[in-house]
Amino acid sequence: MNKPRTLSELKELGYKEKTVKQEMAENLSQKLKNKETIFPGIHGYEETVIPQLIHAILSGHNIVMLGEKGQAKTRLMRSLVHLLDEEIPVLLGTEIPESPFHPITAKGKKIISQYGEDAPIQWLSREERYGERLAPGAKIADIIGDIDPSKIVSGEPLSSEGAVFFGLLPRMNRGIFAINELPDLDYLVQVSLFNILEEADIQIRGIPVRFPLDVFVCFTANPEDYTRSGKIISQLKDRIGSEIRTHYPKTRAVGLAITRQEISLPIQEPPVLVPPFVEEIIEEITIQARQSHLVNHKSGVSARLSITNYEIAVSSARKRALLHGEKQGLVRITDLGNIFASSSGKIELDPYRDETLTEYQVMLKLLDAATKVVFDEYFPSKQYKDNFDRIASQIYKLGKLEISDQMPVPEYKQIVQKVPALWDLLTEKGFDKEDLLYISGIEFILEGLTSNQKLSRRRQGEIVSFKTLDMY
Repeated sequence: MNKPRTLSELKELGYKEKTVKQEMAENLSQKLKNKETIFPGIHGYEETVIPQLIHAILSGHNIVMLGEKGQAKTRLMRSLVHLLDEEIPVLLGTEIPESPFHPITAKGKKIISQYGEDAPIQWLSREERYGERLAPGAKIADIIGDIDPSKIVSGEPLSSEGAVFFGLLPRMNRGIFAINELPDLDYLVQVSLFNILEEADIQIRGIPVRFPLDVFVCFTANPEDYTRSGKIISQLKDRIGSEIRTHYPKTRAVGLAITRQEISLPIQEPPVLVPPFVEEIIEEITIQARQSHLVNHKSGVSARLSITNYEIAVSSARKRALLHGEKQGLVRITDLGNIFASSSGKIELDPYRDETLTEYQVMLKLLDAATKVVFDEYFPSKQYKDNFDRIASQIYKLGKLEISDQMPVPEYKQIVQKVPALWDLLTEKGFDKEDLLYISGIEFILEGLTSNQKLSRRRQGEIVSFKTLDMY
């Protein structure tokens, strides 16, 4: 079907124009009626954030999403574009998207005056109707607009609308405009946003013209900065319709679903098996970091910590498989010893901690804490105390037990022969059912016994030595 290319053809089609907020509310209403997923790829917000967002959109509110880093604020903002129509008609030949029924600039009005019903139109896709700006460093000229010297040189009067260069916000007329990290926005820019949120218009450099905009505005901010006095002008807060609080996943299962969804590796061969308990430890590390007194809670701990740690663990296993000529890799607990590189920069240490603790030592503590939590879920100490004692006794007779992330498979078979009590726990949880799974299971049990103070552990480069604490 050919799309209308003139205003008259558009009218003949019976096209009815809506404001952006009407358009979003109607499309959202239709999705709700059809029981569609409103924000695909967003996990853990079904009962908290998404209902608030739905209420705000149905109310026609401009919004601010408050949350710490890695809480999908930007993804949610960008998902709003799917609530727009697939395409809308705008005037052809104007600097900003304008309604052919109600042009707002002098140029748009001139086109309608000159061509009348034959005024040319073009169609904007929903992706072209979303604009986003990072607040730090943004100036009024970037967001609102300013006088364009080149237009003045070409003959435009200094006080005319034709001398104006439009910023990103007016260029998102008939669409969605988003600003990340609102508290970092310059004071003067915050002041300039008053009219846009309240009166839906902009004014530039005292030029005697008014541009009534049709735009949905959304912001993101860290709650700590947003609520701090002086960071946000109170009048600007007052003009934002709804404040929506995001949060980290409330369960490990939700966090793991996000991690699995977001991992991205450039190669997939050879394939790598990741045991479920290793996945859970990787996710639990992030949970422990969010709770630890050694980590600065104001900064937050992003979901990217779990994602990058997962990717490093898989890559470590893939490297071992490539070096040993194996057709399939397996992530072992020892592979988690390589996650320091992927964790650095994602955890901000508490400034009031014991300063002798380095970032590396903090990561080891988080790894040990995560391993203990997951191990206790698989092997509760009350239920498996006798098994733990038998393993510790057999390792005591050996003197010590050594493993490394490069140890070949046959040596793990020797470990089971030397410490047969390990096999009882492996078979109990089905770790013996897959060829390579029992290898990671052995390491999991040894690390778990260390966390339960049945074994002592010493790291020397890639080699980890286990000894028995109790005397038998």
